[in-house]
Amino acid sequence: METFEQKIIVRWADLDPNGHVRHSVYYDYGAQARIGFLNKYGFDITWMGRNKIGPVLFREEARFYRELNSGDELVIDVQLSGVSADHRKWSMRHRIMRGDELCATLDMDGAWLDLKKRRIVQPPQDLMAKFEGLAHTEDFQVITSGKGT
Repeated sequence: METFEQKIIVRWADLDPNGHVRHSVYYDYGAQARIGFLNKYGFDITWMGRNKIGPVLFREEARFYRELNSGDELVIDVQLSGVSADHRKWSMRHRIMRGDELCATLDMDGAWLDLKKRRIVQPPQDLMAKFEGLAHTEDFQVITSGKGT
C-alpha cells in the first residue's frame, strides 16, 4: 500500500501578522496533497469534468502540535482512514511533518459527487482501486451509513 507524500515549503504569504502559519493554510496544504495524489494517477480536473464526478468534503478537522515557520520544508502525506463498502464515502488523514517532527494532523470525511445530478455516487472502478491502494491508518474502519455525512 502506498502512502502518498506531497512536499511543500512554507511561504511568506502563508503567515499571519504574528509570524504563524494561518490556520486555513493547513487545510490548503491538505487539499494540495489530496489533489496531488489524484493528479498522479490521472484523476485531474480535466478527468473530473469529463466524467462528471469530483470529491466533496463533509468535515475537515485540524490538530496543531508544532509551530511552522517561513521556509520550513514540509511533507504532507495522504492515508485512507475509512471507506464505505460501496466506496461512495471515504475518510482521510494527513500528517504534516517537518523532518521527523509531527506538526499537525488533518482528518476529513468526504464522498464522490456526481457533478451533474449533485448526488453522492460510487466512483469508477479505476478510481476505487487507487483509493484502496492508499496506505490505511492504524484506526482504519469501514464507514457505515451515518459516518461521513
